[in-house]
Amino acid sequence: MDSTISVSAASARAAESSAVVRKAVWRLMPLIFICYFFAFFDRINISFAKTALTVDLGISNTAYGLGASLFTIGYVLFEVPSNMILFRVGTRQWIARIMISWGLATAAMIFVTTEWQFYGLRFLIGSLEAGFSPGIIYYMTTWFPTSYRGRSTSYLFLAQAFSGMVGGPLAGTLLTYMDGVGGHEGWHWMFMFGGLPCIVLGVVVFKFLDNRIEDAKWLSADEKKQLLAAIDRTPQTGRGHSLLGALKTPGFLTLAVVYFMIQMASYGLNFWAPDLIKTAGGGNYLVVGALTAIPYVFGAITMVMIGRHADATGNRRYYSMACLFAGFVGFTASAYFSHDVTILVIALTIIGCGIVGGMPTFWAMPPKLVVGAGAAGGIALINTLGQVGGIVSPIMVGSIKDWTGSASPALYVIGGLCLLACIILGLFSSPQLKANDRELDRI
Repeated sequence: MDSTISVSAASARAAESSAVVRKAVWRLMPLIFICYFFAFFDRINISFAKTALTVDLGISNTAYGLGASLFTIGYVLFEVPSNMILFRVGTRQWIARIMISWGLATAAMIFVTTEWQFYGLRFLIGSLEAGFSPGIIYYMTTWFPTSYRGRSTSYLFLAQAFSGMVGGPLAGTLLTYMDGVGGHEGWHWMFMFGGLPCIVLGVVVFKFLDNRIEDAKWLSADEKKQLLAAIDRTPQTGRGHSLLGALKTPGFLTLAVVYFMIQMASYGLNFWAPDLIKTAGGGNYLVVGALTAIPYVFGAITMVMIGRHADATGNRRYYSMACLFAGFVGFTASAYFSHDVTILVIALTIIGCGIVGGMPTFWAMPPKLVVGAGAAGGIALINTLGQVGGIVSPIMVGSIKDWTGSASPALYVIGGLCLLACIILGLFSSPQLKANDRELDRI
C-alpha cells in the first residue's frame, strides 16, 4: 500500500514538473525563436544578394566568398570572450547588446559602395553578433532539464529553418519589387529589413528576458522550486567546470572537430544554394527564393521529428550520425546533378533534412560534457572551432568555382567531410557521449 502511494506521489510530482517546464518553454521560446529567426536571416541574406552585389560592386565569386567568410572570422575571434562576458553580466543584458549593435551594422550595409567597404562591414557584423547562438544555447541549459533539451533546442533551430523557408521568398520579393524604391537598390531594402527589427528585438529582450529562474515573476514560488528541482535532478556528468577543464574533457574536442565539418556543410548550403539553383537554370529572384526555401521546409519537419525521437530514445549520437550520412548523400548528388534543377533541389532537400534537421540533436550533446562556466565557454569554443568551417567553406567553394567554372568539385569535398564526421562520431566518441540520455535523466 505504501509503495503504491509512493509511486502515485512520484507520478504526480513528475506531472507537475513537466507542466512547469512546458510553461517555461512557452514563455521563453517564442521570443528566442523570433530573435534567432533574424540572426539566421542576417547571416544568409547575403546569399540572395550575391548576383546584385557582383554587378553593383563588381566583385568575383572569390571576393563574395571572402566577404561571406569575413563575417565568420569576426564571429570566431570574439565568440568565446563574448560568451564569457555573458556568463558574468547576464544573458538578458548581453544578448540585448548583441542584437542592437548587429542590427545597426546590418542596416549600414546600404552605404556599401566598394569591395573593401563590403569586406569591412561583413567583418564588423560578425564581430558584433559573436556569442549570440552559443549564448542562447547555454541559457537554455540553465532553464531546461536534459530530457527537454532536445525539444527546446529543436524549437531554437526551427527558427533557423523557418528563416530559410520565409527568408528566401521574402528576399526574392524585396530584390524584385523594392529595387529602385526611394532611390535604393533592392538589396539595400533587404539589409534594412534584416537589421532594423533586431534593434527593436534587443530592447524587448532587455525588458522581458529573465536571467535566472529565481528572477521570473511569471513563476510562483512553488513553480520555481519545481523547475529548479527538475534541473537539479539532472546528473552533472560533465567534468568541464571551466574553459580549460572543458578542453581536457574526453570527447570535447571530438565534438569540436565534428562541428567544424557540420559547419562546412551548413555554410555550403546557406551561402551557395541560391547560386547553385540559379546556375542550374532556376529562374529569377522570386523563383530561386522559392526553390531555396524547400530544403529548409523539410529540414524544419525533420528537425522536430528528430528532436522528439531523440528525447524519447536518448540516442542522440546515432541520430546525429544518420543526419551526417544524409548530408554526404545530398552533397554528392548535388555535385553530380548540378545542371538538373529538379534533382538538384531534391539533393539540397536531403542536405536540409540532414544538416539543418540534425543541428539541435548535435547541440544537445555538449552539456553532457561541460557544466557551469565550462558550459558557457566550452559551448562557445565548440561553436567557434566549428565556425572556422564557415570561414573555409565559402572561400573554398567560390575559389573552386572561379578556377573550374563549376562548384561540383567543392560539393564532393563537403560531402566527403560529412561522411568523415559520421565516422568520427561513431568511432571516437567518449563513454559520456555514448551514454543513453534517458538513463541519465528522468522527470
